[in-house]
Amino acid sequence: MKVIPLIGRIFFSLLFLVAGLGHFSSQSVSYAASMGVPMASVLVPISGVMAVVGALSLITGYRAKWGAWIIIAFLVPVTFWMHAFWKVTDPMMMQMQMANFMKNMAMIGGALFIAYFGSGPYSIGTKLHRNKSKLVTQ
Repeated sequence: MKVIPLIGRIFFSLLFLVAGLGHFSSQSVSYAASMGVPMASVLVPISGVMAVVGALSLITGYRAKWGAWIIIAFLVPVTFWMHAFWKVTDPMMMQMQMANFMKNMAMIGGALFIAYFGSGPYSIGTKLHRNKSKLVTQ
């Protein structure tokens, strides 16, 4: 059962890894600009770096608490800027944006759990911490 946190971290992080890599395309920049994101040509690639770095941190478990905070820092502005369902007048688009908004809120909740509890077993962070503890006690 110790493998469950690892599987959870991987599943949780895959979305950020794949989506983050997509943030380097001109289509992503254009879409963000159409949504009113200022300096989209700069901010979208930066958000892509944040998503990828956070995802890799969580997948490997290396500094997973920091990785979770990076994911949170990525998600909060994206959630409120890109999925502002309260600004949409078309009922179908409003429902879609509300679903995306709530999905992101759930992911923020998941990232907060990792930020608090850490990576769990089967992570580089746990392995390094154990090795450091052994050095201190010797």
